[in-house]
Amino acid sequence: MYGDDETLRRILTESGDTWAVVGLSSNRNRAAYGVAQVLQRYGKRVVPVHPKAETVHGEQGYASLADVPFEVDVVDVFVNSDLAGAVADEAVAKGAKAVWFQLGVVDEAAYERTRAAGLDMVMDRCPAIEIPRLG
Repeated sequence: MYGDDETLRRILTESGDTWAVVGLSSNRNRAAYGVAQVLQRYGKRVVPVHPKAETVHGEQGYASLADVPFEVDVVDVFVNSDLAGAVADEAVAKGAKAVWFQLGVVDEAAYERTRAAGLDMVMDRCPAIEIPRLG
């Protein structure tokens, strides 16, 4: 288990309300689209990060985390596990407070690096499931 209830609750309630959702596009059939809606319903600002840099849910999109011109509190990662470690490293470089790998996204080395850098991190969990339970 990568993230106990205390860590989940801290990310959801104390880390901040600006969430960069990496992999979020305007494709309504992708899980990121629905999860971003739930995050917004709970008061989070959702920043789409996707190579297409589309506006999603009323928020301007950016091609990469580095392109986001303001601080990001939490980086929610909807990319394949083999790409997720690089995103976690970008989140550390960006100054995020936490990284959240979605269901099915696991990279133990990235988890260790991110935690060693002082960030909270969760893997293989979904905030849309956890927020109603813990938030």
